[in-house]
Order: sequence, then structure tokens, then C-alpha cells
Amino acid sequence: MLFAAGFGTRMRPLTETRPKPLVEVAGKPLITHALDQAQGMSLIKVANAHYLADQVEAHFAGTDVTVNREEPEILDTGGGLQNALPLLGDGPVYCLNTDAAWSGPPALQVLRDAWDPEVMDGLLLCVRPEQSFAHPGEGEFTLDPQGRATPGPGLNYTGAQILKTDLLTEVSGPAFSVWELWKRMIARGRLYGTAYPGLWCDVGRPEHIATAEAMLSRDV
Repeated sequence: MLFAAGFGTRMRPLTETRPKPLVEVAGKPLITHALDQAQGMSLIKVANAHYLADQVEAHFAGTDVTVNREEPEILDTGGGLQNALPLLGDGPVYCLNTDAAWSGPPALQVLRDAWDPEVMDGLLLCVRPEQSFAHPGEGEFTLDPQGRATPGPGLNYTGAQILKTDLLTEVSGPAFSVWELWKRMIARGRLYGTAYPGLWCDVGRPEHIATAEAMLSRDV
């Protein structure tokens, strides 16, 4: 599940005429950087779209990515995931934001290798602050010795995760954040995190493009 429906307000003026996932970093759109994180994996791929959705649809025409329009209102991350379930099928879903650059192993492979459905309802891919770029602060998640995640300083959330979707039935929609799922998983002790070994850049503003490109030119 590629989250590509947002308005990209922090990326203005670049997003006045194109959706944020189509803003280019190092010669290719951000959403392509996201798709690169599924390298070597056979997955059903769905991207939601709302703002300038025609451009997202045109970008993926003739590819194996299905674009799921959200109309008339945008549904946020949790609502967007819930709305896309008929296209995604049964089972846990890899979810990925489309506003970052990565340098290192494919993110979804790192998640796959750490996933344990016996104890996990969700697994967040996090990164140490010293391996993060354009993302100030002390981190959003703390991991306990077993890897269970709770909000707090420690690691930055990269926007990549695996989620079981059965808890979506407990949330009233249609628009809501994936945080509503996380809160329920935390209460059950079943939200986990794992650390990304490479470098990661949050491309949230126009000035972050140069930061991301400088990071991508480095050797990990």
C-alpha cells in the first residue's frame, strides 16, 4: 500500500501543480524511490490518490500498480488502507509513505526478515537519528528489549511498516489515521519496531531535496 493521496502542503510551491509523490529526487519521482523498497518481492501494489489524482493515475498507467481514488474526501492513512482492502486481499499489508529517500537494503525486505506474526500485529521500520536526514528531534518510538514499540524518544519512524488489518473493524471511519491501529496494538503489546541499517531522508520540504540527493551520493 503506497500512501500517495495527500496534499503535500509542506512541499509547496512544488506541489501546486503536481502531487508530492511525483516530485523528483535524483532524477526520479519520490514514489519510485518508495517502489524501489519492494525490490525483489512479488506483491500486490496499490497506491491511493486524491490530490491531483489524474497525474498519479497517468504515472502508473500500464504498470502493475493499481490506483485507488479517494472521493469525494481524502481518507487519511488508516481510512485509505481500509478503503483499499478489497484490492489488497487478505493477510498483512506492507504500507509505505511516498516522501522519503533511502540508501541501503530494500526497506520491505528488512521488514519481511523481522516479521513474526505470532507475536506482532504491526511492525514499524525505524532508523536511528544519526542515520536520518532532514528529520529533527529525538525520535518518535522507543523499543523495549523485545522490540515492542511505544511512543517516545529513541528511533525515527521511516514510514514503512507491516500491518495486520483485522483491527480496522474496530475503527469508525471513513477518515482516520493509522495511529488508531497503532494505539490498539500498543495496548495489546503487539506493536513492534525494527531498525533500518542504512540511511534515510525525510523529503518533506523543497529544501530537503538537496539533502536527500547528497545522502544518496554517499556510501553507506
